[in-house]
Amino acid sequence: MSTLDWIVLFWTLFSIAAFGIYKTRGKKNLDSYLRGKNSMNWWTIGLSIMATQASAITFLSTPGQAYEDGMRFIQFYFGLPIAMVIISATFIPIYYKLKVYTAYEYLENRFDLKTRTLTALLFIIQRGLGAGITIYAPAIILSTLLGWNLTLTNILIGMLVILYTVSGGTEAVSITQKQQMAVMMGGMILAGIIVIQLLPISFGEALHVAGKMEKLNVVSFEFDLADRYNVWSGMTAAVFLFLSYFGSDQSQVQRYLSGQTLTQSRMGLIMNGFLKIPMQFVILFIGVMVFVFYQYIQPPVFFNKVQTEKIKSSEYAGEFESLESQYEASFQEGRVAYQEMLAAIESDQEEKADEIKGRIQDIKKEQSLIREEVKSLIVKNDPDAETRDTDYVFMRFVMDYLPPGIVGLLFAVIFSAAMSSSSSELNALGSTTTIDLYKRSMKKDASDLHYLRSSKAFTAFWGLGAILFATYASLFENLIQAVNLLGSLFYGTILGVFIVGFFLKWIRGNAVFIGALLSQALILLVHFKNGVGMMGFYWDIGFLWYNAIGCLAVMGFGSVAQLFMKK
Repeated sequence: MSTLDWIVLFWTLFSIAAFGIYKTRGKKNLDSYLRGKNSMNWWTIGLSIMATQASAITFLSTPGQAYEDGMRFIQFYFGLPIAMVIISATFIPIYYKLKVYTAYEYLENRFDLKTRTLTALLFIIQRGLGAGITIYAPAIILSTLLGWNLTLTNILIGMLVILYTVSGGTEAVSITQKQQMAVMMGGMILAGIIVIQLLPISFGEALHVAGKMEKLNVVSFEFDLADRYNVWSGMTAAVFLFLSYFGSDQSQVQRYLSGQTLTQSRMGLIMNGFLKIPMQFVILFIGVMVFVFYQYIQPPVFFNKVQTEKIKSSEYAGEFESLESQYEASFQEGRVAYQEMLAAIESDQEEKADEIKGRIQDIKKEQSLIREEVKSLIVKNDPDAETRDTDYVFMRFVMDYLPPGIVGLLFAVIFSAAMSSSSSELNALGSTTTIDLYKRSMKKDASDLHYLRSSKAFTAFWGLGAILFATYASLFENLIQAVNLLGSLFYGTILGVFIVGFFLKWIRGNAVFIGALLSQALILLVHFKNGVGMMGFYWDIGFLWYNAIGCLAVMGFGSVAQLFMKK
């Protein structure tokens, strides 16, 4: 990167952190630290909610996913507005009426202490691991692209977040997220405009190419339980995930509990429901335009430049150069075919266009085989190398083709996204540990100042734990999907407990506690035996459905347990 890029990157990151500390300086009590003095207006809440959900993974992985799989991922969010309306009508009024610090306080009022503690612990386990992955997933890619030490990258992201989150609490998180959201969306929209300007064909022709190659596949009505991204999973299974995430995950609940009024909190949540889909559409569309760009401008045979540089200086350099030559010849053949297909489309020769599309698909298969051979060489040279390179597609394009200053801004987008989602997680972990475990079950009668200091200490503790986990997270695979998977393993059970509390008034504490334990055991069984089966039964279920299964299982097991207890 150029000197200008480094200036833009570090000025953006440190100015946001400093602004958060400055705006929230001064003595606080526990209420203002955890609920931000209930001073947030609806648009601040809405932006904070969006920034919490929009992790760095969103901006690193989503364009690469569109490059590889088209825009069908957008269907994952189709159920979001429905979930926001349900939460606004049911969850938020109850939280405001009880004046809770955390969502889990409600569960003791409705059930008992053990149900509250169990649900809080499930959240802490899930979100504690998730915080480490949220830091590690972008750090592994950014450290590779920038040539930084991975551990130092983890520490940089983590310490910046700890600094302003511990200092200012919920208010600091919400204030900085406004700035971070402006950087994120401004940077991505600017990148999208530049991508379109760099296209060697017109924008209309690019749309023709993307449509013909099935990259504009926004809607799919095909029902398949193993498919995570279609209308049916988006409007059913994903609704359960969003209900749990926005309705019972403290990292989101804490965002709207800081609202000035119930109406302000509702408006902020609804704002998120209706702006998130366009936001994801823009990010996915940028990925599709990068795909079109690379059909006319030759892409690297492997997008992780660090690994290709390693292999060029290894004993496999000759084999790699040979594969690169084969890939270049295949690309040139494909570029000619794209020009022919575009000419056929513009002259309304659909049959000819389809015939050429078949030829292009054959060329794509040939290129995929060459890429697989390259990946095999990379693994031979470095057995620990990660061969999944779609997450490097967008940032490699940024570094190779975008002008100085914009490159630094796009890296600031990624770091800002990592910081915004991590700060919400640490803020929520600190408040849940303080309110639901420490204050409720360990030290019940201390002063307000003591609990304020405890909350700050727990926030710093979880931040350091996230950095430590991120340092050793290379022991795990498929980290980009791990965040959503990790949530799906626990969210269904947590949501089920809340749904029982809100709507199944005849089920009591002991029954729902048993139901939650059995539900969590069932979800873990379904996951670890997914695609394998047991005792003659086989199933292959996309992890989004875990949320629906877990929620319904709590309701079912809880109902049966309550009937037996009555007898």
